Amino acid sequence: MRLLFISIVSLILMQPALSSGAELPSATDADIRAALVSGRPTVADFGARSCIPCKKMAPILADLERELKGKWNVFFVDVREDRDLAQQYRIQMIPAQIFFDAKGKEVKRHMGFMDKSDILKELKAIGLK
Repeated sequence: MRLLFISIVSLILMQPALSSGAELPSATDADIRAALVSGRPTVADFGARSCIPCKKMAPILADLERELKGKWNVFFVDVREDRDLAQQYRIQMIPAQIFFDAKGKEVKRHMGFMDKSDILKELKAIGLK
């Protein structure tokens, strides 16, 4: 009974992050390649629509996309829908974020959930103004 109560409380607490509906559309290889030559920092977030940490990141990335529109590129790749792209970028665990500088060079990889402040910190480190 106690385990059931804890599970229900956990679901209630996570509900805002899971149900916000704010998420980026799935990107293609062409989308990412175009972004890498745009002269702006780029983040490619690899995950799955059914992954709980990925669902928690979706509204964060969508909010940042709106807040920083025109200053950076951000993409979501559903690794279950585009296995070839996940393999091309050597994704081994989700969520995984790849940060590219304004010249399109990969400068950092992170595996796991990232909160907004950590994403902003990394973006500033790779040249976000």
